[in-house]
Amino acid sequence: MTTAHDYSEGIDPERALKYAIQHHSGDRTEIVEGVITNVTPSWDHERAAKLVRRQIEARVDDLDCVEGSGNLDLPGSANWYVPDIAVVPEELAHRGGALLPDQTLLIVEITSKSNADTDRIVKRRRYAEYGAPLYLLVDRLERSVTLFAEPGSLGYTKVDGPHPFGTVVRLPEPFGVDLDTGGL
Repeated sequence: MTTAHDYSEGIDPERALKYAIQHHSGDRTEIVEGVITNVTPSWDHERAAKLVRRQIEARVDDLDCVEGSGNLDLPGSANWYVPDIAVVPEELAHRGGALLPDQTLLIVEITSKSNADTDRIVKRRRYAEYGAPLYLLVDRLERSVTLFAEPGSLGYTKVDGPHPFGTVVRLPEPFGVDLDTGGL
């Protein structure tokens, strides 16, 4: 028998918002600083993601990881992200739920006109705050690639770039891969 929820303790707004987003129709819905956003990437955006995926997929397999665009929860905040690419250990991906940024090995965001500042500023800050070890920003508007590493509460302490498209960018260990940015 199902009973009504006891609201005498109040409603946790973060929990309610994240519950709603998980039960919202569509699989690419994010919450960015409390604002619900439907993500609809263009074909050019998807092409750029595919070019990055192709270059890292062999190493991702070697690391017993999966690359994809699954849900990332940022507990204690009104944020729920769906990155363009996240690399996560196979064992964590197999569980099926949302993961935390510090459970990733790499997060890649590819800018679009509608969200460029979100990827450049908000997500960069939040991914660092939540411990994502590597954040690769593919800025299609600026035609550049920047790799952020060594996260901390005040942001990433190591920045490699921005590099103009066409530059080879080295993804550090555990990847050890040279990323050709020429086709982005």
